Amino acid sequence: MSNLHLKDHPTIADFQQYVRDMIAERGFDQTKDVAKKFMMLTEEVGELAKASRKAAGLHFADDSLQTDVAHEAADVFIILIGLCNIMGIDLEQAFRDKEEINKLRVWR
Repeated sequence: MSNLHLKDHPTIADFQQYVRDMIAERGFDQTKDVAKKFMMLTEEVGELAKASRKAAGLHFADDSLQTDVAHEAADVFIILIGLCNIMGIDLEQAFRDKEEINKLRVWR
């Protein structure tokens, strides 16, 4: 039985703490290797791409597993947060900082 609980209206910091707690609760906290976590992120992005392709009605093998796009997107988010946690990145602050840079760019 899990003791994890995510607030009803979580901040990005809440998600980051939840993922820290989840990783510890499930015994995954031994993996602090950035390269391994990045490979996991790449794998999950591939699964999201495949699920999105299927959802868009593009061709795929009949024996291919059906996947849920939303679940695959959540997996990408979880792994990304885990990677940020390993690297000491405050994802909310990084988002804010990067968006201030993006606001100053000329988009074509």
